[in-house]
Amino acid sequence: QVQLVESGGAWMQPGGSLRLSCAASGTIIDGYNMGWYRQATGKQRELVATITGRTNTPVYANNVRGRVTISRDNAKKTLSLQMNSLKPEDTAVYYCNLVRNVTAYWGQGTQVTVSS
Repeated sequence: QVQLVESGGAWMQPGGSLRLSCAASGTIIDGYNMGWYRQATGKQRELVATITGRTNTPVYANNVRGRVTISRDNAKKTLSLQMNSLKPEDTAVYYCNLVRNVTAYWGQGTQVTVSS
């Protein structure tokens, strides 16, 4: 049974930095595409960043590019998202995603709130 557990969400002031982590269990992650998505209240879930399984190539949403870095540690089965220069519009629940074959798995989410 594949499980993804996010952690690291917090209440931050604008301009701050935060690192989110996602721990996978029940599967290896090597070779599978993974990503971070977020959903703000009243809005649809949107892509933040993805990273390919074979080449570790990152892809970033336009509204976070230059401020976030996605990374993975296949041996530890973890996915991370380093977020810098946080903005109020980054406030959302952040979800970890793994795609294995044709199935997408999601974590339960971790709340990030950016407010002064």
